[in-house]
Amino acid sequence: MNKVYYESLEEAIERNKPNIASTKRKLEEAGVKYVLSSWIDMHGIPKTKPVPMSDFEALCMGKGPQFAVHSVSFVPELSPADPDQIMLPDLNAVYICPWDKTTAIIFADLFWEGAPYNVCPRQALKRIIQEKQEEGYSGFAGIEPEFIVMKYNEKGEPVKAIDNDPPQGIRPRRQAFGYDVEYSLDSMHFLKEMIDILGELGWDLHDVVAEGAYSQFELDFHYTDLLQMADRLVFLKILLKEVAKKHDMFVTFMPKPTIGDWRSGGHINFSLNDIKSNTNIFKDGDKWSQESMYAVGGLLANSEAITAITCPTVNSYNGLVPTVGGFEGGVHTWAPTNITYGHNNRSAQFRLPQNRYCIENRAADLTMNVYLALGMTLSAAIEGIQNKIDPGKASDFDLYALSNKEMKKLGIRRLPRNLLQATEALHKNKIAEKVLGKVMLNSYVNYKNDEWERYHQAVTDWEVKEYLRLY
Repeated sequence: MNKVYYESLEEAIERNKPNIASTKRKLEEAGVKYVLSSWIDMHGIPKTKPVPMSDFEALCMGKGPQFAVHSVSFVPELSPADPDQIMLPDLNAVYICPWDKTTAIIFADLFWEGAPYNVCPRQALKRIIQEKQEEGYSGFAGIEPEFIVMKYNEKGEPVKAIDNDPPQGIRPRRQAFGYDVEYSLDSMHFLKEMIDILGELGWDLHDVVAEGAYSQFELDFHYTDLLQMADRLVFLKILLKEVAKKHDMFVTFMPKPTIGDWRSGGHINFSLNDIKSNTNIFKDGDKWSQESMYAVGGLLANSEAITAITCPTVNSYNGLVPTVGGFEGGVHTWAPTNITYGHNNRSAQFRLPQNRYCIENRAADLTMNVYLALGMTLSAAIEGIQNKIDPGKASDFDLYALSNKEMKKLGIRRLPRNLLQATEALHKNKIAEKVLGKVMLNSYVNYKNDEWERYHQAVTDWEVKEYLRLY
């Protein structure tokens, strides 16, 4: 059993010591001159101070740059008079940047006054992984990253980068982009570079998808353990942005940047191994195990709080709707709106796929802090197993066709309709308090409440068109 969480800075430094020389040699042989040791803030965004390779040993010994992170991440429990945080690179998380091989990113953990910093999401995930390992479980995940590639037109306006249909007038097809060969070929100048890079990284890329919205894509690569998947997703987001810049484009992970488009999601495919037997406990022969049902029960019981993490922005909830008028490709969004599960049912929040033994959470997008999302998922699933939470009957029917009366009769809860509802559920959730810790949970809730209040101070174009001349 590999230890991942260390109770003190000194212990984590001891972890690094045997690997410092070999890691440095490997980086220098690859031509690396600059290291970005990167910690993760509360929003899942990496932060760093670049250092030259000459400072590599000091960096790995905890003598590198320090950070006044309480001024960055909306964590007011510390003041300007408090000591800074120390960033310690994790030498098991080294990534040479394919777009610039003189540079490496190493994911790091934050410590404060010699202990893990209590507003470090990566430390929070490592703590939960360690705890569940000691209980006999190890989690794995694959994530389906969806994003839209854009560019600025001659007026400086953001527009879809790969869309040769006329901006005005008749669009030639209802769903011109999804799976389309012509548009896939038009996108290959960007996609083939990503395919080659992910091949070099050894991530076992399975395919790329031209998704339903114009200039929207998905990259499907192999699952791995939770910590490595979280690091990979953060690195992938950096990678996508950097490669897009080479083509005078930019990538957005905003779930719903335009009206009438398909939402960009980030579905989490989660599985759980028994450490002793090293087997997937969701699989029982050729059927789903009883443990998998209990895991679904735990996820359903904590769904609203999990959704506050996996769908963390005001904009996230614009995508969690059943229908969109004038929708390209049809009317239904295929996004989950209800807290239920089904066998291969894409209208349910939790899907039990027909081709793999993992639980897919479809209420997730790439604005999530993936470390907190995976920590919540692991904890809720294991709570379900340990407490034998019954998920009830599967919803193996079209949930979009149900009326509110029918949903009430079936006991189906609605997913949070907005960020405020989700945040209120998160604030009261016991698993969230355990995964995030009281301090980070309080900071996260305060920030999201502030985000909600700031959103309601804005007057949108829709409101002006709807109300200005009506009243």
